[in-house]
Amino acid sequence: MRLIDYARVLLRWWWLALLPVVVVAAITAISYRPPAVSYQVAMRFSTGLLPERAPGVYTYDRYYEWLTSEYLTNGLKDVVRTGVFAEAVSARMAAAGQTIPAGQIQGAIASDHAQSIFVVYLNWPDAAQAVELAGAIAAELSENSAAYWPQLAEAPGSPVRLLDRPTPVPAAPPLRERLDLIARVAVALAAGVALAFAAHFLDPMVRDRRDLERAGLRVIGQIPSHR
Repeated sequence: MRLIDYARVLLRWWWLALLPVVVVAAITAISYRPPAVSYQVAMRFSTGLLPERAPGVYTYDRYYEWLTSEYLTNGLKDVVRTGVFAEAVSARMAAAGQTIPAGQIQGAIASDHAQSIFVVYLNWPDAAQAVELAGAIAAELSENSAAYWPQLAEAPGSPVRLLDRPTPVPAAPPLRERLDLIARVAVALAAGVALAFAAHFLDPMVRDRRDLERAGLRVIGQIPSHR
């Protein structure tokens, strides 16, 4: 078959090709439930230790202090995603009168870093509680960092500093839901095209001279379909 023949088949059976798409669209519309509203809080933290002051000792222009800052940033970025950290934050929330399971907190935290700055992302369904939870995360990092890095136990001052005030913003709908709808429509359309070609090859009717010619018959005349 030529491309023009494929186009004629689809044009003849267009309703059958679109039928699965219509069915899928109807089922999706009936079963659709709006996604739960979620909020995201992004907090940037800087890390660093106060410089050691030893008279007569060359500090390499504080090279090792900056290097330590980057090590801390990379390490704390991973610490905030651990179960131990989530349990500590859950305990802080419990002390404030709110019971939140540590597993739920751990699943809501993501993080990233760049040099001496790391970012903690918190996704939470309640905006007010997200602010309180973000405050507990910031407090745990700035007040209890020695629990995760024993080297910081004798450090003067906190090595972690919060740079952003926790502000919840509505999170975008999950990309997975949009991709799921596109995948459903694509599969339904492919099934519809397959049905159209199956109907064409199973159709016993002679609709034009090409059907006869494909059967090996010679056409000697044709009655026009229009008046």
